[in-house]
Amino acid sequence: MKTVLVCEAQVPFVHGGAEYHVRELVAQLREHGFLTELVSVPFKWYPKEEILAHAAAWRLLDLSESNGRPIDLVIATKFPTYFVRHSHKVAWLIHQHRAAYELTGTPFSDFAHIEVDVALREKIIALDTQMLGECRRLFANARNTADRANRYNGVPAEALYHPPRLASQLGPGPYGDYVLSVGRLESVKRVDLAIRALAHVPGPLRLKVAGTGTQAVAFEALADSLGVADRVDFLGAVDDADLLSLYSGALAVVFPPYDEDFGYVTLEAFLSRKAVITTTDAGGPNEFVVDGVNGYSCAPDPAAMGAVMAQLDGDRRLAAALGDAGFERAREITWTGVIERLVGDLV
Repeated sequence: MKTVLVCEAQVPFVHGGAEYHVRELVAQLREHGFLTELVSVPFKWYPKEEILAHAAAWRLLDLSESNGRPIDLVIATKFPTYFVRHSHKVAWLIHQHRAAYELTGTPFSDFAHIEVDVALREKIIALDTQMLGECRRLFANARNTADRANRYNGVPAEALYHPPRLASQLGPGPYGDYVLSVGRLESVKRVDLAIRALAHVPGPLRLKVAGTGTQAVAFEALADSLGVADRVDFLGAVDDADLLSLYSGALAVVFPPYDEDFGYVTLEAFLSRKAVITTTDAGGPNEFVVDGVNGYSCAPDPAAMGAVMAQLDGDRRLAAALGDAGFERAREITWTGVIERLVGDLV
């Protein structure tokens, strides 16, 4: 039996899409007949001076064998796991340290265009280029991620999509009286844009927000200031059963992050036969959302998003047709195809 290690940089107490991603990969590799373990090392990105030390920790690891047994394949995921040394290293890139890439100088990054930050940023990009270049094969979880590796590091990567964690359990339901937002309550996820959009939609349409994060209080205050607090339900963390029910009963799913790499939400919505409302600058969601076919890709403007919410609220047959088209797109993505590409010549 071939041995595989999956590498994860884990921020303690944070459990989101990346964490679900690596755990499902481990489970699927085992199901496909590989002896697989997850290797996790804690990661801390602040102060910025800590970043290179955490990258160096991965470089120091010897994963060539364990307990006297050779390791046939190492699969790296997000920064800085691909710094690991191994003769047969493959990367399935979830994301690099984006704060040092295209987010520099934006409200979503602690890197600014100042001398000390520029020097650190250049070092990180140079090291990424070297470490990703060592990989036997380089994949990315989405085309947006692959484009970044090619643009900044000159390293070509193949987009390799995977089903969301709850794929087998998601299913359709009635087109209810709410649109759904799922994800961390952080600035880059732009839940505030969904709240502002609701202010442009006549009642009684509601917005249900599932997730936690550092911006929860700010988003609640925003809903209150816009006069829509009575139509926005902040649900906090929800368990799988509740999440499945929320998807099933939604009119549509609103997912307007800024330059997201992938985002499970789009595929989860589609597998629930729900249209997705996103934005033209959302990144990964636009690899699946076709405007007017299985959802809407609007300008990142509350009025524009509110208009399509109102349109769907007034035409549930349209909502159903868009959701059905989304389902047909999402059902094409399977774990068997992913595993075949990742393990390559091991099989």
